[in-house]
Amino acid sequence: MTEGVAEARAEVRVYLGTYTTWAGGGPGLGLASYDGATGRLRSTGVVAGVPNPSFVISAGRRVYAVNEQSKGTVTALAVGADGVPKVVNAQSTGGADPCHLVLHRGHVLAANYSSGSVSVHPVRPDGGLGPRTDLVQHKGSGPDPDRQDRPHAHQVLADPTGEFVLAVDLGADAVFSYRLSAAGKLTRVAAARLHPGAGPRHLAFHPSGRFAYIANELDSTIVVASYASGVLTPGRKLPTLPAGAPTKPRNYPAEVVVSADGRFVYLSNRGHDSVAVFAVEEDGASLRLLEATPVGGEFPRHITLDPTGKLLFAANQNSNTVTTFAVDQDSGRLKLTSTFPAPIPVCVAL
Repeated sequence: MTEGVAEARAEVRVYLGTYTTWAGGGPGLGLASYDGATGRLRSTGVVAGVPNPSFVISAGRRVYAVNEQSKGTVTALAVGADGVPKVVNAQSTGGADPCHLVLHRGHVLAANYSSGSVSVHPVRPDGGLGPRTDLVQHKGSGPDPDRQDRPHAHQVLADPTGEFVLAVDLGADAVFSYRLSAAGKLTRVAAARLHPGAGPRHLAFHPSGRFAYIANELDSTIVVASYASGVLTPGRKLPTLPAGAPTKPRNYPAEVVVSADGRFVYLSNRGHDSVAVFAVEEDGASLRLLEATPVGGEFPRHITLDPTGKLLFAANQNSNTVTTFAVDQDSGRLKLTSTFPAPIPVCVAL
């Protein structure tokens, strides 16, 4: 076996987010690994004592997870010499039901869904989290009485330059942008307004940094937005489902990811239970729907591409499975290759 083949077959650590307080959920933060060549997953354990880790990020030897509860917290973990992550500490976000977070400039920022706010925590030298340094409250609402009666921060991420932080708010039909100071304070820069009732959930940037693609949960659309210096300008919207797709059950787009070469965009459709594949055209300025590939499970909440771009993983919340796809890097199309059982999987973090 050549060195290259041996390296390709090395197993890669995976963290699986779940809901520990739901019937049938996992007992903590799930641990797994996958074969780098085939993408086949296997379970390697669990970290107990991490409640409702519905979104997780891995940063080498440091791991951070939201704890999606009414009294929201964020948990910091450190990976020891034995390769096993252990809880360092947890801090209150000051908000309700944190559902997303990002590590940025020595701070962990969390999006509190139910309270519509963004919290900031400094990272200590040991990887643990210090007390909260800021809590920014969003304002706004939308026309959906069930989901948009108040702000609902759903994602927080840094832009490709690292200069700005963006927070996507489903309830306010808006994306807010900020600067983060060295002291851990957020200062508002701009607010991009989506069309009423869109329900923006997550966005992903084109590698050029000049465009972003916004997945709208409430009306099954994706919006192409131009971007510069912290300011998003929403443009054309496209359906995330093929023409003639059934309208029942209702569809709720969730995650959106972009291939490293910027040629394709992938979006999970919950309800239609598919992964929409878009071709990126006009150097990132437009999208074209190629297909909606059946996900091989139910209610795909989170999807992610592996670092090689040759594999895509989908966390299928309602079927208790994670499915692996081989990615045709020439056409962008997906082929289901394996299915892995997991309790209420809602995040696959590599």
